[in-house]
Amino acid sequence: MPGRSLFPFAAPIGAALVLMLAVPRAWAQAEIADLHEDVRGISQRLGELTLRVEQLEHENAELKAKVAAMDSGHDVVTMAQLNGAVADLNASIKTAVESSQNQVLQQVARQMESLAKQTNAALDALSRQSPPPVQARPAVQAAEPAKTAFGDSYPKEGVSYTVAKGDTVGLIAKKTGAKVQDIIDANKLADPSRIQVGQVLFIPGGK
Repeated sequence: MPGRSLFPFAAPIGAALVLMLAVPRAWAQAEIADLHEDVRGISQRLGELTLRVEQLEHENAELKAKVAAMDSGHDVVTMAQLNGAVADLNASIKTAVESSQNQVLQQVARQMESLAKQTNAALDALSRQSPPPVQARPAVQAAEPAKTAFGDSYPKEGVSYTVAKGDTVGLIAKKTGAKVQDIIDANKLADPSRIQVGQVLFIPGGK
């Protein structure tokens, strides 16, 4: 019927798809916001550690200046101890940074995997709810034109007549003294109004 959709289930299925995809999208946005907050915290922590290293380097420079005023015997021991302490501090900072980065990456990977599973589940559910395919309607065959039955009772003797301009079957019958139906049957004229100029007709019983 005009005005009605051929796919009545299209609107509900589209709405269900939007709803099912919106849930994991909103959850993913919340998780990403949490990740941004974690990254911001890590960046702040790195800034604090960097500031601490700069302070230690400054203190190291001051200690070197003081040690330089001491005798050479104590100089070697003090510098070795100081260098060892600085190396230990750098190693601790590096370990903390790498551990934080690994934790963030692992958390992102887990969340992305969970989001992918939810999306696939939603798509599978929608595919199972898809409407059956619409079967094509059989083409309507054009009706064959009705066949005209022609009689065989007309006289078998007669004359030939060449159609002239302005002639009709009735006029030809009047000219030759024949019957209209006999002319139609003898020449098998399905449409007597379509005789053409120059067409030769057999006129049964005509003169």
